[in-house]
Formats: sequence, structure tokens, C-alpha cells
Amino acid sequence: MSIVHVIDHPLVQHKLTFLRDKNTGSKEFRALVEELAMLLTYEATRDLPLEKVQTETPVAVATTEVLAGKKLGIVPILRAGLGMVDGMLSLIPAAKVGHIGLYRDPETLKPVDYYCKLPSDIEERDIIIVDPMLATGGSAVAAIDVIKRAGCKNIKLVNLIAAPEGIKAVQAAHDDVDIYVAHVDDYLNDHGYIVPGLGDAGDRLFGTK
Repeated sequence: MSIVHVIDHPLVQHKLTFLRDKNTGSKEFRALVEELAMLLTYEATRDLPLEKVQTETPVAVATTEVLAGKKLGIVPILRAGLGMVDGMLSLIPAAKVGHIGLYRDPETLKPVDYYCKLPSDIEERDIIIVDPMLATGGSAVAAIDVIKRAGCKNIKLVNLIAAPEGIKAVQAAHDDVDIYVAHVDDYLNDHGYIVPGLGDAGDRLFGTK
């Protein structure tokens, strides 16, 4: 069963408060998203395997540990997911980055992918899908569908805030995908916005509201 990891670290909650504030401008908003993405990546990669190596320090030879060569990939959901990529790459710079673009069909209201560019060796990589908001869960479910069809078996989902409805949708469709989130908010309103939320993450990131 999918596990929801709520990252309640004081630094995460502090930065999230300023991210929510309607008076936070785009420049500061982008910086906060990047910082929060880095902090969430720290938690989402906690289970990476290690291997022992011999390291010569200025004093002696020590048995130390390094990452065991596990291949990683980051896949932001366009466009808001782009704001999280640099923060994640600062911790895992060897990760390859794919992109998935989705839009909602006006008749069926279901997500349709209009753009998909993934690493050629995606089936060998552990993939972290990123999107600041997990609202209805439709985009996340569709993105996971796309990545699974490409052959990837190990997937995590990282969001800044989530609605309970979105979490339930992802778990119902993909019970093998763990979710890492800074906060689970109260509910979705009639317009599909997370309450209390932070507004439209894409508009606030790129100053298009």
C-alpha cells in the first residue's frame, strides 16, 4: 500500500507558511519552492542504498560509505513542477530530468498528455515525479501511468501540499507509489483549488496571474 510521508520538519513548515502568504512575490515564491523541494528530496531519498569504500583521510584510512550507483530521474509535471527541479538537482546532480505536459480534456475532464520526454534508460531508474500541488490527483495519476508505460517500476511522488482527495485518487490508482508532502490541507473547493492551499502555483511561480 502507498505510504504518505508528511515532512513536518520545522524548516519545512516555516518556509511553507511564507509560500502560502498571498503577499509573497514571484521571486521569493520561486526561491521558497526551490528550497522546499531540496528539503523534501532529502527525505524522499532516505532509502538510497550505500556501499562501503576505503577513503584515505589526512590522518588514516577509513571505511566510509557512498551511494551505490542507483540511477535516479526527476520528472516535473509542466509547468509548475519546473520550479522544484533545481532544488532537487542541488542534492542529486547526477539525476536525469524528463518532462510531462498534461491538459484537461474539456469534454471528459480527464488529463491528456500533450508532451512527454523521458530519459532513454528510464526503466533502469528510480523516478521522482514532482508537482507543487496534489489537488484532484488526476495529473499525478496520468503522469504515473505514462512513466509506468515507459517501463519504470520504482516511482515516488513529491508535492508541497496535497488535498485528501488527491491522495486518495493516487493511492486508488497506484498503490505502489509513495507520496512525500510538506502538508496535507483540508479539502478541495468547487473550483478544484486546495483549501487553504496557496493559490495557483504555476501563476505564482511565473508571475502570470
